[in-house]
Amino acid sequence: MTRLLNRRPGRAGALVLGVLPLALLAVAYLIGSDARLAANPNDKLLPSLATLVDTTLRLATQPDARSGDVLLWTDTAASLQRLAWGVGVSAVLGFAVGVAMGLVPLVRATLAPLVAVLSMIPPLALLPILFIVLGLGELSKIVLIGFGVAPFLMRDLAQRAAEIPREQLIKAQTLGANTWQIALRVVIPQTLPALVHGLRLTLGPAWLFLIAAEAIAATDGLGYRIFLVRRYMAMDVILPYVAWITLLAYAMDRTLAALARRWFPWVEDHSA
Repeated sequence: MTRLLNRRPGRAGALVLGVLPLALLAVAYLIGSDARLAANPNDKLLPSLATLVDTTLRLATQPDARSGDVLLWTDTAASLQRLAWGVGVSAVLGFAVGVAMGLVPLVRATLAPLVAVLSMIPPLALLPILFIVLGLGELSKIVLIGFGVAPFLMRDLAQRAAEIPREQLIKAQTLGANTWQIALRVVIPQTLPALVHGLRLTLGPAWLFLIAAEAIAATDGLGYRIFLVRRYMAMDVILPYVAWITLLAYAMDRTLAALARRWFPWVEDHSA
């Protein structure tokens, strides 16, 4: 049938359609930048493409005059380290607690209300409390990411574990499996794909919490640099940093999707 909902793009068509909005945004930016620079050559709001490229190359290749560090890579390393700790700890906690809540009714009855309440607290509202209690070091930033990500993973994985057909659990019990064996052989293999999918969904919020924490209390990191130079309206630094953060997050998402396709080929769709 020729209805629009039945038309699917081919591989090349999907690529073109995916790139088209980005290309339009880039063209709109270039047109706006040219117009503003024509009216005021010293305008800082929309730097020219040449200025953006020059600044990016300087940040990525030349040591800073004060610290001696190549700022882009130093900031990237600091941010990725914090993000890895926060998301890693959240994944372990979210998976363990979520599977236990979905599989064991006593655990679900005990922890589900607490996790539901915790998931409703805006993590950024806790930022001052974390800084007061834990200090301004790395721990408070990692805990903020964990607080924002882990409750979501717990609830999602608990739901996925609870959706496993009851017949599978009964059959495993009739074969003599205990609770621990059922968790290892039945529940965990079926919830691991959901963990990877949940991590993909939480990458955006995790970056948000990281940037917020670095903006307030850090001496390095991508978020720290963006908020440091904003007072000078250094858009030629801010825009490349924002684009770099977006590229890193996109690369992480694609990497997780590729790993999911490799590890869990029986799951139908990893592209969303």
